[in-house]
Amino acid sequence: MKDKHDTRRRDFLALLARGAAAAAVGGVVWGHAVESGSRAPLVLRPPGALAEPDFLGKCIRCGLCVGACPYDTLSLAVPGAAAPVGTPSMTPREIPCYLCQDIPCAVECPTGALDLSALTKDDGTGLDVNRTRIGLAVVDRENCIAFWGLRCDACYRTCPLIDKAITIEHSRNERTGRHAMLAPRVHAEHCTGCGLCERACVVEKAAIFVLPHDVAQGAVGNDYIRGWESGDENRLDSPAPPAEQDDPSGGALDYLNDGELDGG
Repeated sequence: MKDKHDTRRRDFLALLARGAAAAAVGGVVWGHAVESGSRAPLVLRPPGALAEPDFLGKCIRCGLCVGACPYDTLSLAVPGAAAPVGTPSMTPREIPCYLCQDIPCAVECPTGALDLSALTKDDGTGLDVNRTRIGLAVVDRENCIAFWGLRCDACYRTCPLIDKAITIEHSRNERTGRHAMLAPRVHAEHCTGCGLCERACVVEKAAIFVLPHDVAQGAVGNDYIRGWESGDENRLDSPAPPAEQDDPSGGALDYLNDGELDGG
């Protein structure tokens, strides 16, 4: 009878110990998740991802998008990673997004964290992978050898939206005075952020790389519009009145007329 009692007691203590260990591990994982959630500004999400706070609110860490990707582009974050644990992200320098026409990662998402409506044609007839906005490619002019005057158009040639997302600009090489420079320029309105350019870059550390839009771009706000683009004012929630600016010179007209009215 005593042996049976001791056995039950040992089993109970072992169960208690396992529970404590599980709680400790869970606490560590949760701590990593909270910590990484507050330090994930450079994480690149799959096509169709909502804005980061909304994405994190809807993503259930199921991994279906990762499993649906035929190129193994996506991976789930582990404890200690830049992204919250269990959320999908990509590293273009390793494996870029190959812009599957049927966008299986977004189709598989059960919660809308990857928003198919953002990837649907205007007429609603189907998906358009070119609407993908994973991020924006940025060129490091200091280390891009095309800006040194060397001939390289690897990023341009590999871009799936060649002559739209990336174009080549011709300019005079001021260093030599005789040669032309053929340098890449990224156009934000067309760039999908797929990262094929980053993967193709020939230098040791890519001189063109994809960043999240919030990091790569500024924000104009409500004070200015592109007057040459019809409808640009539609992006304003409530247009602000023109900002008053101090003119220490006394005004443009006074400056232009300075010396004329007094005969000086």
